[in-house]
Amino acid sequence: MLLLLLLPLLLQAQTRVHTPLGALDGAEFAGIRIFRGVPFAQPPVGELRFAPPAPIHAWEGIKDARNFGPRCMQQPLFNDMVFRSRGMSEDCLYLNIWTPAKSPSERFPVLVYFYGGGFQAGDGSEPRYDGAAMARRGIVTITVNYRLGLFGFFAHPALTASSPHHASGNWGLLDQSAALHWVVANISAFGGDPSRITIAGESAGSMSASAQMISPLSRGLISGVIGESGSILARPSTGSLKQAEEQGGKFAANLGLTTLEQLRSADTKILFEAAGKPGTPWFWPIVDGHFFPEHPREILKAGRQAQVPLLGGWNSLEQNPRAVLGREPATLANLKAAIERLFLDHAPAVLKAYLPATEAEAQQAATDLAGDNFIGHNTWQWLHLAAHSSTQPVYRYYYAHPRPGAKGASHSAEIEYALGTLSTNTVFAWTPDDYKVSHLLQSYFVNFIKSGNPNGPGLPPWPSLQGKDNPVLHIDTHPRAHPDTHQHRYQALDLTIP
Repeated sequence: MLLLLLLPLLLQAQTRVHTPLGALDGAEFAGIRIFRGVPFAQPPVGELRFAPPAPIHAWEGIKDARNFGPRCMQQPLFNDMVFRSRGMSEDCLYLNIWTPAKSPSERFPVLVYFYGGGFQAGDGSEPRYDGAAMARRGIVTITVNYRLGLFGFFAHPALTASSPHHASGNWGLLDQSAALHWVVANISAFGGDPSRITIAGESAGSMSASAQMISPLSRGLISGVIGESGSILARPSTGSLKQAEEQGGKFAANLGLTTLEQLRSADTKILFEAAGKPGTPWFWPIVDGHFFPEHPREILKAGRQAQVPLLGGWNSLEQNPRAVLGREPATLANLKAAIERLFLDHAPAVLKAYLPATEAEAQQAATDLAGDNFIGHNTWQWLHLAAHSSTQPVYRYYYAHPRPGAKGASHSAEIEYALGTLSTNTVFAWTPDDYKVSHLLQSYFVNFIKSGNPNGPGLPPWPSLQGKDNPVLHIDTHPRAHPDTHQHRYQALDLTIP
């Protein structure tokens, strides 16, 4: 009888954590402790809207950390996103922790994962990012919410003038940096090692990981980086502060908002609906002079990024060939015309790199160009520049395993495989080969997070890019490393950068 009375208290003690800011009550499932909706900054509302995230205040009592916090403001853009969050709000700066540790005396390596969604959508509650599988492999796993779209990347002259750094925009990237600072200061309470923090993400999450690696605000906080399909070197993501101020000024003026006070007191619904109207430009990361004191490409070239191991790559079908060909069939003549239309003065170099010798190869060539131009090239740039300017190893992959019924590995297709979350996605009838590939890819990631090297017992060797012939690991049911035979393609697209 006494044991039954004490059992709730004993279970509560197992799921309670005392951080430097206060106590949290989480949950436990199959030996993994889970803390959801943990605030890492003050709510970015009122005077804190369109401002850097403010440090969270300590709290009294016990904070409930059993449920996901709200997701950040976003339009319903992507049909593959499934949320477990409690609605949507500007008050959204929360993170989620899955830990295998039973006490704060343990020191497990840490993975901080940033979601994708074009900096316009996404949430740390999405099942595909669930951290339980990684935690079972001995890693404290964290997903982080960051502000999106208008609320995450709005720049305006009034905001810049009020800033001690003479900068505005990039609020979402600053949120991520604030979360990393929070993790360094607090993760030991969850059994995590603050000196072993690997950051990772896919698409915009990968762009985010590259941004945090490059920015002086975060680069001293991390011990490794994983990038899946994307880098901050993508051309739409690195405009100037002046350009962003002009865009923001026009947007605000159309709503009758001109002063700092009006921008921060405007009704959320009015801003949200205006940002979602057709024709309104997306708000993206920029070179603001603060988070990025100069263009990230120049920081990488000079080797001023975090000098840590880097693992990254992209997929075999990142973009549909229609992105190049439009509605035209895949013929040599149509591909040639499309390249001349898209690349203008740079078309001769792109034609030399991509135009195949036979009609039978035109479809694949258009697929390659579409994927490279969308995401492959900017990911290659990041890895290539880092390999030449870093003292640490760089590992590159090419992911080619299709989901059941698919013809290639589409954009984002590797996420559930890499994080061990296939079972959370019931859209596909997963096969033994899928689970085999997931075990292989997750094992590479786990090894890298733990040691900075993806190699380990039972896995095909993965040499670093600094090795002979710039080897790339092709990931399918039978992973194998091959020399990079496509560098001429990426060098041709280099010429198209303004």
